[in-house]
Amino acid sequence: MTRIKTLLAASTLALSAGAAQAQEASDVVATVNGTEITLGEMIIARTQLPQQYSQLPPEVVFDGLLQQLIQQQLLSDELENAPARIGIALANEERSLRAGEYVNTLSQQAVTDEALQEAYEARFADAEPTTEYNASHILVETEEEAQALVEQARAEGADFAQLAQENSTGPSAEAGGELGWFGPGSMVEPFQNAVSEMEAGEISEPVQTQFGWHVIKLNETRMQEAPSLDEVRGELTQQIQQDAVEQELTRLEEAAEISRPEEGEIDPATLGDLSLLEE
Repeated sequence: MTRIKTLLAASTLALSAGAAQAQEASDVVATVNGTEITLGEMIIARTQLPQQYSQLPPEVVFDGLLQQLIQQQLLSDELENAPARIGIALANEERSLRAGEYVNTLSQQAVTDEALQEAYEARFADAEPTTEYNASHILVETEEEAQALVEQARAEGADFAQLAQENSTGPSAEAGGELGWFGPGSMVEPFQNAVSEMEAGEISEPVQTQFGWHVIKLNETRMQEAPSLDEVRGELTQQIQQDAVEQELTRLEEAAEISRPEEGEIDPATLGDLSLLEE
């Protein structure tokens, strides 16, 4: 008997799995006064839910969505004379969806191994190694304060990090003035120029920027080689996709017949006149 019950249970599960796999987007999940609601419509509605709904069990989401679509259909049926704005909104939505679908297709087709390699070589093939800097600084309001701190920092046994913690007005004070690694152009010009002329371990003379007066210590330098293709794959992918869309838009606009209103023909302020949608 136990074996028979096991076989029956297995058969039931197999039939249930088979039924689930046969579903299609056109399957009707409900009818409301003769109007069909399909599984595809539910799937689209599911994609429009906020992210937090993904944490709910599927059956909860299914039941809630189905009830929502049924209620919307009931209310929709009661609207006898639909205002013009509904048709206008639907036209906008269809235009946006179709354009988005084409952009997705275009973007996917544009990103190939060959395109990625070509974009990588165009950007980095001739790139020279650049110097990166690791520096710390003390920021104060006056040149006099900065000069006094230069003398203290250069004194034998001085602790630059402690001086920064005690005197710097910058946000890096708590970290002992450490700025971490940065490359050319990352800092404001007077600061960058000073660092680029220093040797590792050196303390600068006071350097003025729009933020105040800096006392800089160059901790160390390193040569930064060009990144690998994998390191910039995401960035290059976005660039390729953007270029593909822009090129296609240029091609389409050049080939299309497009008319625009003459200057002054339409008052831009009418964009805020919602009463026009009631006509």
